[in-house]
Amino acid sequence: MTVSLDDDARRLLDAKNFAVVSTLLPRGEPQTSVVWIKRDGDAVLFTTTSHRQKARNIARDGRVSLTVIDSENSYHSLEIRGIAELIPDPEKRLSFELSHKYLGVDPPGESEDERRLIVRVMPERVIGFSA
Repeated sequence: MTVSLDDDARRLLDAKNFAVVSTLLPRGEPQTSVVWIKRDGDAVLFTTTSHRQKARNIARDGRVSLTVIDSENSYHSLEIRGIAELIPDPEKRLSFELSHKYLGVDPPGESEDERRLIVRVMPERVIGFSA
């Protein structure tokens, strides 16, 4: 069952904070990656390419955890546990949006055969921390 994000969670996700996404490798070990994120309603989006380990992990098992640490106060963070889905992004739209959010410029070019994906995470549990 998905849950709604509160205002504090939305603020953290909308700011230029990095997220660490954890996925599960085939034998159950965690695999982590730092990603740029975007909020879409209560969903969290990030992008990857089809050949990356996190994309293969999510295709096999959509359970993920995202940790976001407030860049202005490292004692303020958020963990989102949920189910991720992979959505084709042939126009590579999300990578452009995220590059503009975090850097203010277009992303570097990619080869035409690079398959870009949107990862959409629907929160099932949200845990905030503030000290």
